[in-house]
Amino acid sequence: MWQSAARTRTSSAFTSFFFNNTQWVSPAIHITRNPHSYGLIAHPTTDLPRSAFKQVEALTPARLTKIYWQLSKSSLTVLNVLAAMSGVALSPLPTTVPVLLATAVGTALCSASANTLNQVQEVPFDAQMARTRMRPIVRRAISPLHATAFAAVSGITGPAILWTMTNPTTALIGAGTLALYAGPYTWMKRKSIANTWLGAVVGAAPPVMGWTAGGGQLFPSSSFPVHIFPPSFISALPEIALDPSLINSSLAPLALFALLFSWQFPHFNSLSYVVRGSYAQAGCHMLSILDPRKNALVSLRHALILIPTCSVLIPLSGLTTWWFALSSLLPNIILLRASWVFWKNGGEKQARTLFRHSLWYLPLILGMMMAHKQGVNWSQWIGLGSDDPEKSKDETHVVVATT
Repeated sequence: MWQSAARTRTSSAFTSFFFNNTQWVSPAIHITRNPHSYGLIAHPTTDLPRSAFKQVEALTPARLTKIYWQLSKSSLTVLNVLAAMSGVALSPLPTTVPVLLATAVGTALCSASANTLNQVQEVPFDAQMARTRMRPIVRRAISPLHATAFAAVSGITGPAILWTMTNPTTALIGAGTLALYAGPYTWMKRKSIANTWLGAVVGAAPPVMGWTAGGGQLFPSSSFPVHIFPPSFISALPEIALDPSLINSSLAPLALFALLFSWQFPHFNSLSYVVRGSYAQAGCHMLSILDPRKNALVSLRHALILIPTCSVLIPLSGLTTWWFALSSLLPNIILLRASWVFWKNGGEKQARTLFRHSLWYLPLILGMMMAHKQGVNWSQWIGLGSDDPEKSKDETHVVVATT
């Protein structure tokens, strides 16, 4: 029976090397098949003494908090919260501390729930990868039932906080991204390379949540038409004073979504190339395994898309002044060059370089967007500017397009 199962698995060229695991089975182990599980169960024929097993540590509050933090994939959750906060900060509308805190907590809980449900479903596959085999459920630091309960509580509490403290739109986006990540995305990881694009949609949602949490509009309407902010040297319109409410249109969240969506491909595709062996061992369908050159090409394509996104779409939406179009060119050129080298040479060294560049790129770009935020006079904030509105008036031209 074991040989038959091995032949079936090795019939696929994709996993032929990694699933031929008969070499690890001792002749002293009897193998049977469990019809209610993923496949084979090993029954050792010799009894081991109790001293051969490691005692499970007691779940103290401190240790349980650490495990919850690991289930939440802390670095990913922190990134999602910071991205959501950037959406709130870039909104031209006034906000309050309770709304800001509710957005952060609600986003964190949604992210924690999605990541936990992802780990609950992937225990057999995480156990096969060196970088994931020490996750809490895999090493049995916590039971799957306990982890599922944590995911359920955080998955209900997060959207509830967003609904009551911000607005229903933000709560629905949070719940939708949770369901998308824990459901279709997790399922597609072993079915289709399209999982990467679906995951990028989930990853681009947090700044949109921050935008809507601050009262920003998501779709154009007669009350909130699309406004564009062309640079003064190509506008023939008379100069008018900037009304921050004009920025509250659907073009701004689209620009935020486009930035986060495209950034994820140089970031993830370079990482997936470095760990492609582990992904293949776990049976994940990743472009870095099936077509490494196309994987690098997708990274290059989206690194190129980031340039018009930052230099045209973002300032045109009114989120920033047109100085951002110039100042963002340098980090974009650095990321583009690293993507080009990765595509041209296709080595792990080049992939690691691109991945490191992607780590500083996003916080730098978001920080630069804050520095060039439309309608903010930073010199006046630090006491160097004039308080006279006539002297500090921003020369902004506005074109209104009603949909």
